[in-house]
Amino acid sequence: MLMAQFKPKLLANLISAGRATLLLAAIGLAMPAPLQAQGSVASMLPLLGDGSAMSASDERRLGDRIARELYRDPDFIDDPVLTDYVQGIWLPLLAAARARGDLTPELDERFAWRIVLGRDRSVNAFALPGGYFGVHLGLLAVVSSRDELASVLGHELSHVTQRHISRLISKNEQQTPWMIGAMILGALAASKNPEAGNALIVGGQALSAQSQLNFSRDMEREADRVGFGVMTQAGFEAQGFVGMFDKLQQAARLNDTGAYPYLRSHPLTTERIADMQSRLPLGAPHSVDAVPGMTHAMLTARAKVLANPGADALRGWQSQADKLAPSQTAAQQAGALYGAAMAASRLRDAAQARRQHAQLQKVVADDAEAALQARWLGVEIELAAGDRSRPQVLAMASSAGLNLAGSDALTTLRRPELLLQAQIAMQTGQDGVMDGAAQKLQAWLVRQPQDALAWQWLASIYAAQNQSLRALRAEAEARVAQLDYAGALDRLKAAQDRPRATGAANSSADHIDASIIDTRRRQIEALLREQALDD
Repeated sequence: MLMAQFKPKLLANLISAGRATLLLAAIGLAMPAPLQAQGSVASMLPLLGDGSAMSASDERRLGDRIARELYRDPDFIDDPVLTDYVQGIWLPLLAAARARGDLTPELDERFAWRIVLGRDRSVNAFALPGGYFGVHLGLLAVVSSRDELASVLGHELSHVTQRHISRLISKNEQQTPWMIGAMILGALAASKNPEAGNALIVGGQALSAQSQLNFSRDMEREADRVGFGVMTQAGFEAQGFVGMFDKLQQAARLNDTGAYPYLRSHPLTTERIADMQSRLPLGAPHSVDAVPGMTHAMLTARAKVLANPGADALRGWQSQADKLAPSQTAAQQAGALYGAAMAASRLRDAAQARRQHAQLQKVVADDAEAALQARWLGVEIELAAGDRSRPQVLAMASSAGLNLAGSDALTTLRRPELLLQAQIAMQTGQDGVMDGAAQKLQAWLVRQPQDALAWQWLASIYAAQNQSLRALRAEAEARVAQLDYAGALDRLKAAQDRPRATGAANSSADHIDASIIDTRRRQIEALLREQALDD
């Protein structure tokens, strides 16, 4: 239902800051499976038809507080290619929720609706207050289709649009401090030792255990029902929901060993499975093995490589590529070759990466989207190798379809292309290329001001062009995008001090930049004061 795996260090940080209420959104999910079976404080909720005592603004502030910690977590990852893929599923779901009336104008405006990827091999996704959502790379690695991933995201989206989280928090605020302390300590202990967690948390389990469990099931069924409607209206196949349930059911039968924390926070019941099967079109099979598309197979491989970057795991991809057989589907071959080429690049074996990439291009030649993904990977391999001359890098970018000289329409330019162009500009160091990349990043950020990675690349380009004020301001905006207002303020102060420290004469452009920086400093100081009050 919510976040199933708060890191121990994250829990410790939140506790040390006195943020007990914040933790309650995740406590029920941090417990091991045996405790969930007995019921949890996270399940003590009002009837589904009741309203929430927590306003949308209050919930958003609470979500911001949690998300700020997630962005600081070493497991946070912003991979442009995977983020682009997930957003391609997420945005149609949001549009469908709006069209159905599930996502009200107030929530649409006030909530973040942002997905945060985590470099974790466990199969998990979670919703947080205020419209933040987490997805582990382990989930991307096991879903067999876009439709299965859409079913998970649609379910989590529905927890938020139906205000499940805010009602949970409002109810939990009425619990006594000793219970809150017991649950926090139990969650901390359970993250290291399930038996110790059980000993600490047992007092909190004495209150209406059966009624709590039943209510949690009601909420899960509602999220299933609404999520099913959202994903099918968004154009995804209904079979994806049942296919994902089949995966989870098989994992449950095999006795979950911890790789599927999603099972703990979303316990399957026969009623939930039967309900989803009954919603399939008449005559549709209740169980069918999804056949991954070529693009999905490639990006599943990418998620696996990024989630398990150890040298042994990377070398394992080479053996998969060496064992390709004619009996394998084109998608299976594309996935193996993509993973092997990416792994070889990360092992600093550029020659091997190029050979496998060449094989990959032959396999995906007839699939436009898969061929585009392969070209992006080829650019990544060349940038990582770093052994090409400037003309060769520019020629490689042109052959990959990256328009470095011209202006791309932002309606067609995708984020991975934009950020690859920025990396190429930095590697070539050519003024015209850097100017073009900076202009595209500026235009992009007008529409996507929360794109921290784009701000970081813009800062790097400005720094390379000796535009120090603009570089520091872009660094500040990158921190704002990740809710680090203190860090942003530090960068803006450095920008204000820079002209005085260097004694450089100010141009008219510098005066404009300085004015913008002064304005942003005042705005961020106000945000920092609000953040301090919430903390």
